[in-house]
Amino acid sequence: MFALENINANEEIEVAFLLKGIRNINIKTAILLGLCFYTLIILIHTLVISGILPYTWVNGGRSESFEAQIKISFISIIISIMGGLFTIFAGENKAVRFKRSVAVLSRFIVVLCFLGFIQQLLGTTFEKLVCSFIVLLGIISNLRLAVETRRL
Repeated sequence: MFALENINANEEIEVAFLLKGIRNINIKTAILLGLCFYTLIILIHTLVISGILPYTWVNGGRSESFEAQIKISFISIIISIMGGLFTIFAGENKAVRFKRSVAVLSRFIVVLCFLGFIQQLLGTTFEKLVCSFIVLLGIISNLRLAVETRRL
């Protein structure tokens, strides 16, 4: 029984250390990372739509045709624009009133990004070598926004 209590205490210390490390990231840096994340997503999907980047390199290579991938890319661009606007809103001092909502949404985005990171590692070579690092930007940025402790 003592061993279980000791393990839980060690896990709590590790979580506290992780949160402290994340909180050491400047909020403006986190916003910049988030904007880079969403901008790079938009850039990749714009390159796919324009035909510069092969559509088989994204979406795990599962798109049946270029037309099918165009629809997915447009949706991804719209979601990325909304994510960028959320990042800007969450970083403003005016967002302090909505701190709890921003934290909950940021945590949800972190979970989605983590699942996306796993998918990138299971995807095409381009996704493994390029997109996985881009998703890490989103995880770090939104994790920092999720643990923001600004006061009114």
